[in-house]
Amino acid sequence: MTTVLVTGGSGFIASHCIVELLKKNYNVRVTLRNKSRIEYVRGMIKAGGVTDLSKLSFHIADLNSDDGWKEALDSVSYVMHIASPFPSGQVRDKEKVITTASQGTLRVLKFSESARVKRVILTSSFGAIGYGHPRSKLSYSENDWSDTKNTALSPYIKSKTMAEKLAWEYIRTSESALELSVINPVGVFGPTLGSRLSSSLTLIQMMLE
Repeated sequence: MTTVLVTGGSGFIASHCIVELLKKNYNVRVTLRNKSRIEYVRGMIKAGGVTDLSKLSFHIADLNSDDGWKEALDSVSYVMHIASPFPSGQVRDKEKVITTASQGTLRVLKFSESARVKRVILTSSFGAIGYGHPRSKLSYSENDWSDTKNTALSPYIKSKTMAEKLAWEYIRTSESALELSVINPVGVFGPTLGSRLSSSLTLIQMMLE
């Protein structure tokens, strides 16, 4: 029975990933920053049509700390690393957003390598690719990166860019067999399974209002 770890389990993308994994009969472990979100996540999974939660378990692990990651990754085959700070409104500590995303991603990769995980799937963003280029640019490839020296970039865009760059650098310099796949969506839309709306869904809400 294959076990998959999903980080940031209380988020919009993660909730749909968990639902699909359980429907496909995987054992699913979910990391959360604190226990208070467990029942909320369980409610989202049930809203997604999954009634049998016997293959779902929770681990408390924070991107800013080593605590809990070794236990969470024990006997895990694959990791879907979705957790990342996405601040709404004015950000007081911009560097903390960038550090949490970057160092948190490295932390997940390092512990995954130690646990002999086969592959980490990282949810990045088009924000890591398409900012700071001429408006006339119409196509992008894995060779394109957002310009982090651009002072107009938001902390979130910088954090996603730097986190993904560090992730690829880690894989290139690592001597392990750990694989990395990265997904860079522009926007993610679909039915919400909980009361919290993702940033992509708030665009739809604003248009409706």
